Amino acid sequence: MSLYLCVDSGGSKTSAVICNAAGEIQGRSLDGPSNFAYLGLDNFIGTIKIAVSNALKTCGSPPSIDPVELPPSRPLFAAAWFGVSGVDSQAAIDKITPVLSTLLGITDRSRLIVCNDAHLLAAPLRMHNDVHYAVTVIGGTGSIMVSFTEGEGGSLKELGRVGGWGWILGDEGGGFHVGREAIRQALRQADIASVQGPLPPSTNGEKTLTEGILEHFGVSDVYELLTVVHLPDPEPSIPILENNLPPYALIPREKRLSQLAPLVFTSAFEDKDPLAINVLRTTSSAIADQLCILLNPKAPRGVNADDAVACFGGSLVGVPKYRELVLDQLKERGHVFKHIEFVEDAAATGARGLALAIGAANIS
Repeated sequence: MSLYLCVDSGGSKTSAVICNAAGEIQGRSLDGPSNFAYLGLDNFIGTIKIAVSNALKTCGSPPSIDPVELPPSRPLFAAAWFGVSGVDSQAAIDKITPVLSTLLGITDRSRLIVCNDAHLLAAPLRMHNDVHYAVTVIGGTGSIMVSFTEGEGGSLKELGRVGGWGWILGDEGGGFHVGREAIRQALRQADIASVQGPLPPSTNGEKTLTEGILEHFGVSDVYELLTVVHLPDPEPSIPILENNLPPYALIPREKRLSQLAPLVFTSAFEDKDPLAINVLRTTSSAIADQLCILLNPKAPRGVNADDAVACFGGSLVGVPKYRELVLDQLKERGHVFKHIEFVEDAAATGARGLALAIGAANIS
């Protein structure tokens, strides 16, 4: 029982990292999405089982070819920490924890931590002795912001949270929001052109964002995007190579829009397309608006930005220019963080922190 497991369970991928007691990485895996709210318990556990088994396969040298059976025949893990997207209530935690306990063979529930994935990002609070708070900002497939302070024994105490409602209700600043806003602004531009006349062509010769979106979906008119967006999700029984269906019809509606985010980023930051730049200003402003709810020092559980470290994580806020848009808009509102961190590998950071916390008998 000398292994420590951390799993970062997100809407796009599942990252599992295993450390030894010294915090040295012994194994890791990267597998498919595992948002609990989207998958439900059975599918979630199935994905976690694959991810942990694959990580265990890499612990040996050379890595094992055969899958590692779970539950294990003997105790393997001293402790495990799961940061799970879509886990937003104690009821969800209570549903997941006993099943994970059985899957991993961890009988002492105090050694099994299940929380929202935003908690994994707060580790940098322990690295900065000159601040009392951490504000985590996840901006990837979805988005959520959570504020923390240090609790008893060096544990993390959650203060407040904003967002994390999923793509139908929120996820402001995340991939779906970026894609939806891009299409909304392209449609609005076409509406205005119907009255004022078309815009002049691009002066730099680059493809405009609207042209890129039309090409991406294989349509020729902006208003055809309404069909693209509103076409129902594909039926599982539809063959992948159905000849009479456009490719986008085989993609769930959420992904049809969220997959536009890289196109928008390229158009904004490389091609300098005005529409794309405005899209990202709009979506980054939504992140800033939500952060301002947490950054309210007059509130009982509010945070002073100048006494906090901002901990960013996720594919979108991992792009420095997008992160800067968020920080610039916060600065305009009077909020400047003492420290800024981007946590690129939350599962590895969590696994090391878990090993050190157990060693110091400070696990929360």
